[in-house]
Amino acid sequence: MNNPADAPISLDDKYNRETGRIYLTGVQALVRLPLMQRRLDRAAGLNTAGFVSGYRGSPLGTYDRELWSAKRHLAQDDIVFQPGLNEDLAATSVWGTQQIGLSPGATRDGVFAIWYAKSPGVDRSGDALKHANAAGTAPFGGVLAIAGDDHACKSASLPSQSDYAFLDASIPVLHPANVAEVMRFGLIGWAMSRATGLWVGMKALADTMDSAATVELADVVPQIVQPPGLPTDVSIRWPDTPLEQERRLFDLRLPAAIAFGRANGLNRAIVDPGPQRRRLMIVTVGKSRLDAMQALSMLGLDIDRLAELGIGFCAIGMPWPLDPDFVREHCGDAEEILIVEEKRPLVEDQVARVLLTGDSIRKPRLVGKIDEQGQPLLSPRAAFSVDHLARVIARRLAKLGLGDQLPPRFLSVDPTGKAIEPVLAKRLPYFCSGCPHNRSTLVPEGSRALAGIGCHYMAQWMDRDTTTFTQMGAEGSSWIGQAPFTSTRHVFVNLGDGTYAHSGLLAIRAAIAAGVTITYKLLYNDAVAMTGGQTAEGGFTVAQIARQLAAEGVHNIRIVAEEPERHRGETLPSGVIVDPRARLEAVQRALRETPGVSVLIYDQVCAAEKRRRRKRGQMPDAGKRVIINEAVCEGCGDCGKKSNCVSVVPLETEFGRKRQIDQTTCNQDATCVEGFCPSFVTIEGGIARKPTSDAIGPPAVPAPLLDLSRTANLVAGGIGGTGIVTVGAILGMAAHLDGRGASVMDQIGLAQKGGEVTTHVRIAASPDDIGPVRLAPGEADTLIGCDLAVAATPEVLGLLAPNAVAVINDHVVMTGDFAANPDLSFPDAAMKRRIEAHAEASFADLSALATKLLGDAVGANMMALGIVWQKGRVPLTEASILQAIELNGAAVAMNKRAFAWGRALAANPDSVLGLASGSTRQPPATSLADIVDIRAAELIRYQNEHLARRFRDLVADVANAESQVRPGSTELAATLARSFHKLLAYKDEYEVARLHVETGFLARLNEQFDGGTLAFHLAPPLFARRDPVTGHPRKMRFGPWMVPAFKLLARLKFLRGSWADPFGYTAERQSERRMIEQYETLLRTRIMPELTTTNHALAVEIAALPLSIRGFGHVKMAAEADALKRQAMLLERWPDAGITHQAAE
Repeated sequence: MNNPADAPISLDDKYNRETGRIYLTGVQALVRLPLMQRRLDRAAGLNTAGFVSGYRGSPLGTYDRELWSAKRHLAQDDIVFQPGLNEDLAATSVWGTQQIGLSPGATRDGVFAIWYAKSPGVDRSGDALKHANAAGTAPFGGVLAIAGDDHACKSASLPSQSDYAFLDASIPVLHPANVAEVMRFGLIGWAMSRATGLWVGMKALADTMDSAATVELADVVPQIVQPPGLPTDVSIRWPDTPLEQERRLFDLRLPAAIAFGRANGLNRAIVDPGPQRRRLMIVTVGKSRLDAMQALSMLGLDIDRLAELGIGFCAIGMPWPLDPDFVREHCGDAEEILIVEEKRPLVEDQVARVLLTGDSIRKPRLVGKIDEQGQPLLSPRAAFSVDHLARVIARRLAKLGLGDQLPPRFLSVDPTGKAIEPVLAKRLPYFCSGCPHNRSTLVPEGSRALAGIGCHYMAQWMDRDTTTFTQMGAEGSSWIGQAPFTSTRHVFVNLGDGTYAHSGLLAIRAAIAAGVTITYKLLYNDAVAMTGGQTAEGGFTVAQIARQLAAEGVHNIRIVAEEPERHRGETLPSGVIVDPRARLEAVQRALRETPGVSVLIYDQVCAAEKRRRRKRGQMPDAGKRVIINEAVCEGCGDCGKKSNCVSVVPLETEFGRKRQIDQTTCNQDATCVEGFCPSFVTIEGGIARKPTSDAIGPPAVPAPLLDLSRTANLVAGGIGGTGIVTVGAILGMAAHLDGRGASVMDQIGLAQKGGEVTTHVRIAASPDDIGPVRLAPGEADTLIGCDLAVAATPEVLGLLAPNAVAVINDHVVMTGDFAANPDLSFPDAAMKRRIEAHAEASFADLSALATKLLGDAVGANMMALGIVWQKGRVPLTEASILQAIELNGAAVAMNKRAFAWGRALAANPDSVLGLASGSTRQPPATSLADIVDIRAAELIRYQNEHLARRFRDLVADVANAESQVRPGSTELAATLARSFHKLLAYKDEYEVARLHVETGFLARLNEQFDGGTLAFHLAPPLFARRDPVTGHPRKMRFGPWMVPAFKLLARLKFLRGSWADPFGYTAERQSERRMIEQYETLLRTRIMPELTTTNHALAVEIAALPLSIRGFGHVKMAAEADALKRQAMLLERWPDAGITHQAAE
């Protein structure tokens, strides 16, 4: 298909267009590759087809999803995509594509194939790769083996480098540096595979796969050169003995690969001063070429200057087997050779061997991983930075007498010892809102669990009693080795349905054979969640898995399901029981007492996948929205502990930190309702009201003055899963629409699960002006901070140039640790100060603004983009940005409005903030008088004037005592006021009822939701059933009839504490009344009379103890016990009266 270069741009261009420029990601380049090869074959008169198989994993985690999305294009060009059950079976199926000519019946001249895997998948497939490569490829077939490598371990259990695995299988390795080279090297790789009979490996790094760029198509289609004298006896054949395969592999194929790579320019000398002038030859490998070029630019050395100074620059695109003639031709007689490659020294060792066997008069000095003294230089650990590389090159040049040509700062000692700013709040990846893992990974008290691969891996940094993990498919096998040598009798192990289908069943089989006692918790979430929600290969149902496990010899199988009714009528093995989620604890306790292997299948669809399906209309809405009545909420955090859900967020109020549900992120799992608290209300069947988009529109503002010719480097930082990647996608496509060059790199990996995501964006005049996709320290001129915590990290701030501008969404989003730590503080003020020290920063709660103006907090990111564009920081036209939003296709109207509101906010912030005002929450009172007045008024509403007077009297007495020892201070009195009010206004049944029906809560619900049935979730102490495992009362659902019941109950508050109070005889109520008396007595008899300047701080700490007694029922009783222990410890430090009076005299 031929498209004119000036044809309208569409998203199909990346696969259909054959001339001009296209914009695509590295993963999409891999999708385009077989389409290009098929078109080349068709033009050559070949009747071929394509085949793609493998197994997903970062940075190839979205490859299969992109392939499915492009199935229409693939089908048109006879490309078959068959995802593998696992990596080695997929490799074997690819091997089969090269065998079609060995038997009658072939319908094609050949099949070109792609096999793909993450680095661990390459490792596990060694046997298949060796056999398939030894057998060879078909003359019109060919195989590309794509290895997803994670050098810096951003999304893996170990840092990875597949080069040596390919070397071990005698598979040549290609290493593209950018998106364009992914396509160019891929086409050369297939041609090499056909010409040599070898599989050809190609590295896929995050820098190429997770990046997008504008590509000139004329530069990516190579003119294949067939070198003269290539052997012809290289293709697959049958029969073929192992020793004959080995002979052809080493004597014919690999030498042919070197010749083919040389003829087709896979290794290039970009600058060569000549044999007599080579002072320093810099040999770069793969994407390190771009890093080194950027490092040289930082040193002020362009291409022309290099040759003048005797500096050469080589780019190695085929690191193994390395062409020895290339090394001799361009590095021979050099004074020094610097090898720049990440990880282990694959090229460096080959260069050393070439030099040792060469006959040059002068042997060059070779440095790379170590210098000439054997000291570390370019570490094989992780991935080195461009700044560090610039310093290494500078020091090498200084040793050659060229230091006076370089900026002095690069000649100083590498500042590795420089103090690094501490991370103020680490945003670790976390389970999604409503994720089934939040519950399924819990284990009973006294048990422990082993982690699985995928999302289960994250349980290790949560409060899940989960430690250690294994490689994929070996879950639980480590217990086979531990069990005979430990007194621990049983463990749980987590396993996903995707891993089960991949290879996990074998681990269960091994555990059965070993006779160990272990419970596999097999999460059936109907998706491979970590890599984007793909369906697990095989498509097993829960019933099929249960029957398969029973056939394997598992005698104790239990199913715990979110919707147990879905399994009615299914054919399950005899004795298999289906329980609701609420029975998980009891089921686990029973299974851990069962000898041998048992399996608990936990059935609940992935929360992220539910959200996707609901947006596509493929799954009905849950029909239930959870709301917390903040007036009732005590802020105890039990709902967070029960649900581990990131949609349970803090709400700072006059009466302390409470909880609310973030309706934007909530996936309607409703586990939080199980928190032992009567504040939870659900709206069943109601629809959330959103602001009508036509009611208020963004005001028109003048366009900024833009220099559309300038280069721009931007970094965006935010939370994975909140649309941060869309910002880069819009900018990249807009630059493409404007005819400019652009690159966008998303650092995602595990971070897509609520962790830190950063996007590096470069915009330049043309694709040729784009260097490395990753920004170097000090390069970013603009920061789009979509999350305050991510924007304030040292990694992000270190990228900023001295004159950088930052636009920050300062909406506070707690880290995942908040679920387990209800008192976790968020250092937002310190974060803002840190950002202001690095950039000209502006802050706004864009999430709140987007919710108010657009009805959805997701619009905050596009609002931030509108702000930076209006500030002139993005050299792109508004028309291209709006068209890019349209092409993106997601929430087009809202994102356009968000962009416009962002522009308006930048141009006239007071006007926009004024439009968005109206429901701004008043900050907590700070003066003692306000604190007392607010609480006294509440106590009147709670009970009567008498109780309010009692409150005021004690506060006044404490304030007077405090003024005697600390004039001007009200800290103790204010703390006492907050604590004593909390004790006096204990939330009994009368108060809970009043707070539900007399505080405007129901009216606010009516404003927030249209229709629906109101339900309350309570555990009435007089008739709530108790959980047979924990002994705690179980909550029950009560319908809207509770509203009149609450109104009646609220009017009966005069019974509180009297002989006629039916609730006053419970242990909880008696304890609450006792605490009031004990607290007042403590203050009047010890704290006030014995207060001194010295013990004032201790007095404040003692007075604050009631604020830690939060919750209801057993939660509150536990908090009270902890507070009493803390009080006893503090009182041990309190001086007795005699010592105090003596000191006063």
